[in-house]
Amino acid sequence: MPKYKLLALDLDGTLLTDEKEISQNTKIWIRRAVQEGVTVIFATGRGWPRTERYWKELNLLDSPMVLLNGAELWKWPGELLKRHFIDPKDIRWLYHLAMSKEAGFWGYNIEGFVRKPNWTKEMFHQKWMKFGIRHENPIVAAELKEQIAMRPGLEVVSSSTNSMEISLRGITKESGTRDIVEFLGIEMEDVMAVGDSPNDLRLIRAAGLGVAMGNAVEEVKEAADRMTASNNQDGVAEAIQRYLFGYRQELPLIEETRLGEL
Repeated sequence: MPKYKLLALDLDGTLLTDEKEISQNTKIWIRRAVQEGVTVIFATGRGWPRTERYWKELNLLDSPMVLLNGAELWKWPGELLKRHFIDPKDIRWLYHLAMSKEAGFWGYNIEGFVRKPNWTKEMFHQKWMKFGIRHENPIVAAELKEQIAMRPGLEVVSSSTNSMEISLRGITKESGTRDIVEFLGIEMEDVMAVGDSPNDLRLIRAAGLGVAMGNAVEEVKEAADRMTASNNQDGVAEAIQRYLFGYRQELPLIEETRLGEL
């Protein structure tokens, strides 16, 4: 019997390999978890347009999702649970800040994903859930993050040394997962969360079991309860085997037809 009722998975650097694919072994073990009654969700910084493919690939058509670092929550495909919007004044401020530093930027609004080259004046009148900034100089990127962190109303996390993701203050993967947990009628202690980046940190700490990928940044490894292999070495499959089902050692790659024998 699974030890946790909900499995929250980050995408990039966790569920996905460096080639942005899901390994066959990982697909098999996620399917096994679902068959055993576990709710499998994504807890990702990505939005719907860049997540839908994997939702369908894993056939998670009845699963809630935490997207945009918690700014957009879905009960299941086609049924929105909640959205959190950044104040338009803060969007304008972020835009001018990024432009002043000649930084790249992007964002997610209700219509979808928008990059810097496609930004127009009309964008200031859109409802934005997430804004991202990237600068090739990590020192400048750190300075930008520090400035944004001091802005009331904004939450900022690093997705790499050069990039940051901004949402409404208090909105994170943790807050989003808490909303999903409440929707499902379970507790955070029933959650097993797997991740690799700073934007996974709060969720890793808050979950009943936090698992760090082998390729995770050091602060995530230090915060996690357990470790697994890297994203290119079936780390999610190993985590499901060892920590969700309690197998003492990693099992070899299995054929889908053998799932019922395990």
